[in-house]
Amino acid sequence: MVAHSLRARVRAGMIDEIKAVARRHLATDGANLSLRAVARDMGMVSSAIYRYFPSRDDLLTALILEAYEALGDAVEAADAGADQADLRGRWHAACRAARAWALAHPAEYALLYGSPVPGYAAPDDTVAPAQRPPETLVGILRDGVATGRLHPSGEELPEPLRSDVAELAALLPVDLPPALLARGMAGWTQLFGLISFELFGRINRALPHRDEYFDHQIGLMADLVGLPAS
Repeated sequence: MVAHSLRARVRAGMIDEIKAVARRHLATDGANLSLRAVARDMGMVSSAIYRYFPSRDDLLTALILEAYEALGDAVEAADAGADQADLRGRWHAACRAARAWALAHPAEYALLYGSPVPGYAAPDDTVAPAQRPPETLVGILRDGVATGRLHPSGEELPEPLRSDVAELAALLPVDLPPALLARGMAGWTQLFGLISFELFGRINRALPHRDEYFDHQIGLMADLVGLPAS
């Protein structure tokens, strides 16, 4: 048992080291990972790394899962740390946390939300971690409806959007009016659009005061969703 435990710890340490080296490659080379290059940086023969990650895709998946979980942790912690009765404050806290994580981990963010990696198809086990940030925002809407502080409008969505959103709403563990869910989705896509434009340098020259711009934009999205003033 002792020998088995030691081997497990050594293997876990090697896996962590491989992922750390791979993250450095992400920062310099993007998602164009090479297992041979990672092995070379670690002083390993290239065949040895395949004992830990059978393919490049396996290593990419491990990095993607860790990044999604880290982003989810940051967003959920920000929401939990805000006044739960302040829906708009929670919205701002969650959105700011997503941006802060992205700015601190640009290579990992680009792996999640940048251009698709040629030849890579994400497995199903990446779906649940990817949903954690939008589920946090949906939770804010849920709490607002449940407490009567968020009053969804009676607007009707056009077809076929109405059917699409209704099907999506049926998959959620909360009962939200489809029109409200559609507005929440607009806020979610706007959030990651804002982050991506900033991180990839699309607005940096035009808008030097990016903190203020970000807060203004997520405030507009809170207005669209219907979140009451703090």
